[in-house]
Amino acid sequence: MSHRPFPGRRSVLRGSLAASAALTLPAGLGAAPAFALSGRPEARWGVQTGDVGADSGLVWVRSDRPARMIVETAATESFRNPRRWQGPLLGAGTDFAGTTRLHGLPAGERIHYRVLLADPDDPRRTGEPVTGTFRTVSRRRRDGVRFLWSGDLAGQGWGINPDRGGYRIYDAMAKLDPDFFLCSGDNIYADGPISATQALPDGSTWRNVTTEEKAKVAETLAEYRGNFRYNLLDANLRRFNAQVPSIVQWDDHEVRNNWYPGEVIASTDTRYTEKSIDVLAARARRAFSEYFPISTLRPGAREGRVHRVLRQGPLLDVFVLDMRTYRDANSPDDQTADPQGILGREQLEWLKRELCRSRAVWKVIAADMPLGLVVPDSMEGRPNFEAVAQGDPGAPLGRELQIAELLRFIKHRRITGTVWLTADVHHTSAQHYQPSRAAFTDFEPFWEFVSGPLNAGAFPAGALDGTFGPERVFVKAPTASNVSPAGGYQFFGEVDIDGGSGELTVRLREQDGTVLFTRTLQPGRVGQ
Repeated sequence: MSHRPFPGRRSVLRGSLAASAALTLPAGLGAAPAFALSGRPEARWGVQTGDVGADSGLVWVRSDRPARMIVETAATESFRNPRRWQGPLLGAGTDFAGTTRLHGLPAGERIHYRVLLADPDDPRRTGEPVTGTFRTVSRRRRDGVRFLWSGDLAGQGWGINPDRGGYRIYDAMAKLDPDFFLCSGDNIYADGPISATQALPDGSTWRNVTTEEKAKVAETLAEYRGNFRYNLLDANLRRFNAQVPSIVQWDDHEVRNNWYPGEVIASTDTRYTEKSIDVLAARARRAFSEYFPISTLRPGAREGRVHRVLRQGPLLDVFVLDMRTYRDANSPDDQTADPQGILGREQLEWLKRELCRSRAVWKVIAADMPLGLVVPDSMEGRPNFEAVAQGDPGAPLGRELQIAELLRFIKHRRITGTVWLTADVHHTSAQHYQPSRAAFTDFEPFWEFVSGPLNAGAFPAGALDGTFGPERVFVKAPTASNVSPAGGYQFFGEVDIDGGSGELTVRLREQDGTVLFTRTLQPGRVGQ
């Protein structure tokens, strides 16, 4: 099998920034709050909801100055007889962002909410309310579940292009009105500066909105915060956030390309003055927790982790993995023993327990990296590997040993309805894993579906590793590397679970919503 690396797919773009050509932003929108501002607090970055359950959910907002967060909910958009929730005081400690947990909500109902920001010294002085809506999880099987997933936003220097209407893919997703959106990682490219322009193959020019924090790789907490804030400059994304709840996980580009704990950045990478990945990851994790409504990362949460399970009613549980925080170092990945693997022992045991506890018909395993696709770590010319597979089609080695343990466990505990979803590799595909094709055979057949990017460079599909017997049933990917969003190849996926039959249908879609591939899976069956 070819070990040819993906040239530049996960690498940071280099070169000087054409600051003189930068697009200007509305005053104050791209920067940290200014304390000299007059008037009332404003929520210029929109609102979000996340980790919504049957009777609860998190609401997020960011203020342009110190403010008290207040949330009101109602059954209709008229907001008659609203219920009021007193939220946190937003200040510099959280970059003026915060979340409020709503609880005691009616299950399976559309909730209308509005966020008000009040002057902390005069609660009567509130800014213009910002409204949103979401549906709580239904406890009735007949209601079904429908959600979308994708990943990889503003990668390879392809940022918000006003000439193209910004991140238009979010409008296409909003039209489907899903119950929630699963973002499978690379929510930002902290290691990818965004310049004012990039040349396109046809001789035209791609223009980016730019900000100060996106002019270099992120190292400081302020720069990481600025990376998350950058994407919220896009009106399409803000509208989507106000309509669709999110389930968010992270991958590598929230910190740095292909990072792993304990890594020390090579001295030859002069973009970084801070060489400790652990220091950078701590700053990135803090900014990540400030800019997304995540139940296990919000202030006061006991768990303090990304991996979690979200119960979505009798039909679906979503198991969100963290394949970054606990992994071992990237290496040739050919060791015959690997107790740490890509999940770490504690997370692996957690996943086993939660899978056993699940009574849902379908168990979606949200992985931030694929299982059988070879993803080299060629950033510094090393023959190392970044994901699970390393291209050896024989018996499990390296991180494959941990996945083999998990797949064996799922088989012997007779856990049905597992489906793997991921992004990361900047194309869309469907892989079926079958023991009869595999070197390791002690598992039941399953499907893995790949989508993305949302707005980033697209790349050719890499090699498959035969250890778990994958067959690529469908793929759409460019033949060239780093194809811009203007060239197409931007994708998202849809999962639709029927409330009557329990059938799970996956649709792989292009950026305009066009369906490329459809597969329907039957509940309770194995190896479909």
